[in-house]
Amino acid sequence: MFNNTDKRYNQFSAYLKNRFGAKVYKITIDAGFSCPNRDGTISSGGCIFCDDTGSFSQAHSNLFSIEQQVEIGVETLSKRFKAEKFMSYFQAYSNTYKPAKELETIYKASLKHPDVVGISIGTRPDCVDEDKLNLISDISKDWYTWVEYGLQSSHNHTLMRINRGHDYECFVRAYEKTKEKGINVCVHVILGLWESRDEMLQTAQRLADLNVDGVKIHMLCALKGTPLAKMYENNEIDFMSEDDYVSLVCDFLEILPKTTTIHRLAGNGFRKSLIAPRWLGAKLDCLNKIDRELLKRNSYQGFKHFTN
Repeated sequence: MFNNTDKRYNQFSAYLKNRFGAKVYKITIDAGFSCPNRDGTISSGGCIFCDDTGSFSQAHSNLFSIEQQVEIGVETLSKRFKAEKFMSYFQAYSNTYKPAKELETIYKASLKHPDVVGISIGTRPDCVDEDKLNLISDISKDWYTWVEYGLQSSHNHTLMRINRGHDYECFVRAYEKTKEKGINVCVHVILGLWESRDEMLQTAQRLADLNVDGVKIHMLCALKGTPLAKMYENNEIDFMSEDDYVSLVCDFLEILPKTTTIHRLAGNGFRKSLIAPRWLGAKLDCLNKIDRELLKRNSYQGFKHFTN
């Protein structure tokens, strides 16, 4: 139903294939960034779910230069998947957390390879300003460009509980300024954060009202060494079953506009550090269940989306 596939949602990978005429693979890059929520600028300890890798699932050591990391990524993905086109993906920590002049050098170093067609920059909504957005906007004139904002929830009581360090209003301000610059925005959300089903679907509705370009959906999970892991061990939190998560994701998709690209529906499990829920380690099974649930409902992304 979307992008000449049998998917009932606007899968980002299929969207990219249609746009560029070949499958586009992301090269994850570690540029040695930090985060204001971990270095004491905002608070100490960071978000309760974030481990020492800064949500970096697979990193080339930042002992390599940016150019070397891109070269390694191109070579590896070309051999493994016969990939032809790539996006530089700055994933670990907050990748706008340096002055704009330094960011310009870092970002442009990742775009030198002739087969790199775009860039995606993961960051926090409280780590952008006019100079940084102007820089990213200038890059977007020549390369396919995304900014990925970690929101996690649209409810301030939840953001406070997870020690996020910013509120929903901060995200909206950053989102609107980014869109004014003509930059694509992907929003990260986490399902299962002590919220009711209605509260989580309110977040979907708010993103739909903003008409966001992309969404990346995560399931809350406890990773080794995180405050959340200690809370789980102390029976302070439990996690959704896979069936409940699948049902909720489908409800979430039904609310989003058809035009919103879906960058992720389930994590890869972080196998080495995952404590709970264990079912998260089988990503493909979860994705297949989401497909089957939408088929069973005879539903699809945007099924319940209405514009005023």
